[in-house]
Amino acid sequence: MTSRERILRVLNHQIPDRVPIHDSPWISTIRRWYKEGLPEDTTPSEYFGYEFEFFGADITPRFPVKIIEKNEEYVITTTPYGGKRKNFRDYSTTPEIIDWPVKTKDDWKEIKKFLKPDWTRVDWASGLARNKTACEDGKFCVFSAGYGYDILQSYMKSEQLLITMVEDPDWVKEMIMTLAELALIMADLMIRNGFKFDGAFLYNDMGYRNGLLFSPDTYMKTHYQADKMVYQYFHSKGMKVFLHSCGNVKELIPVLIEVGLDCLQPLEVKAGMDLIELKEKYGDKLSFMGGIDVRLMSDPDPTKIEEEIKRKFEVAKKKGGYIYHSDHFVPKDVSFQQYCHVIELVKKYGVYPEFEEIEKQEREKITVNEEVKTEEIPVEKEKKGLFKKKIKVAKQVEEKVEKKEKRKISLFGKKKGK
Repeated sequence: MTSRERILRVLNHQIPDRVPIHDSPWISTIRRWYKEGLPEDTTPSEYFGYEFEFFGADITPRFPVKIIEKNEEYVITTTPYGGKRKNFRDYSTTPEIIDWPVKTKDDWKEIKKFLKPDWTRVDWASGLARNKTACEDGKFCVFSAGYGYDILQSYMKSEQLLITMVEDPDWVKEMIMTLAELALIMADLMIRNGFKFDGAFLYNDMGYRNGLLFSPDTYMKTHYQADKMVYQYFHSKGMKVFLHSCGNVKELIPVLIEVGLDCLQPLEVKAGMDLIELKEKYGDKLSFMGGIDVRLMSDPDPTKIEEEIKRKFEVAKKKGGYIYHSDHFVPKDVSFQQYCHVIELVKKYGVYPEFEEIEKQEREKITVNEEVKTEEIPVEKEKKGLFKKKIKVAKQVEEKVEKKEKRKISLFGKKKGK
C-alpha cells in the first residue's frame, strides 16, 4: 500500500494496513541526530519513512531578507513580510518577531500592492520535478500555505492584531481574504501547470495553553468566509484539507467541521488537546493527526512513551481517521536512539490486523462487480457514444504512428541503398 492510498483510506475513515507516519523535528534536533547515528546521506523523512511531501508558493510581499545583527547565540534579520525577527542560531525554537510592517491601514495598503499573483512565486524547476517524483513514489502530496491570524502576526504585532480583530473585524477580514485569495490563485496556477496534490495543509495557530486566542464569534467575523472559500475550492479539486493549529482550539472544532475541515493537527497535549477525548467526540466527522506527547519521548523511562502510544492508538486508530505525528515539533532533547524507539512503537501498535481480511473482501467485491458489468454490457455497446469516439481517435493516433515508422524505415532504406 502506498502512502497516498494509506492516508486517503484513513481520511475516508476506512481501515488501512497501518497508521500513516509523519513528523516534524526541529533543525537543531536533526543536527543532533546526524551526530548520533542518522546517516549523513539521508534525511529524517527518508530514514523514518515520512509519508507527506509539501509544496507551496511564496505568498509574502517578498521584501529582501538582510542580516542586521549576528552573534554566537542569535541572529536578527529583516523578513520577507517587511518586519524584523530574532532567531537562535541553531533554530531550535519559533523565531521572535521584534518589528512589524503594519501599524496603520495605510501601511497595509502599501503592503497589499506587493501581494499580487506572479508566476515567479513558484519554484517550477526543482519543485515540479520533486512533485512528479513524489507522485511516482506514491507519497501524499500537499499544497502548503497560511493566510489567517497566525500569518497576520508577521504583519502586525500580536497585541495590536487581537485588539483590531475586536474593534475593526472588517479590516482584519479583508487582510485575511487578500492572503487567502493569493494562496488560492497560486495553488490553481500550480495545478493547471503540472503540480498534482492530494490535499492542502494550511497553517493557522489560533490557540494557546488555556484556550482560544480569540472567541468563536470573532472567528466568524474575521476567518469564516475565507476558510469556507478555501476549503470549498480544495474540495472541488478532490483534495483533502488539513489544518495545523497549535494550542487549545476545542471550541472551534464544530465550526471547523462545518466549513469542511478533514483533519486537525497537531493536538498539543500540554494545551489540553486530548486525542482520545477528541476521537470519541468527533471521530465520525473529523480525522486527527498528532497528539503524542513529545515530552515523554525524552524521558529516561522508555515505558512512558510506550504506554502513551499504546493507549492512544487503541482508541485513535479505530475505523481509520488517525495519522501519527508528535503533538508539536520534536525538540532537540530527544536523542536519535529515543526517536528510533518511538517509530518502532508507532509501527508496532499502528498495525491493523483486520486489514488483510478487509482487503480480501474488497478484492472479491471488485471482481464480482466487474463480472456483473461484463454480463450486462454487450461488447458492441462499448463502441457507442463517447467510447466510440475515443476508439476512433485512438485508431487515428495509432495509424499516424505507423505511418511515421514506415517513413523512417523507407528513408533509412534509401540512405542505405546509396
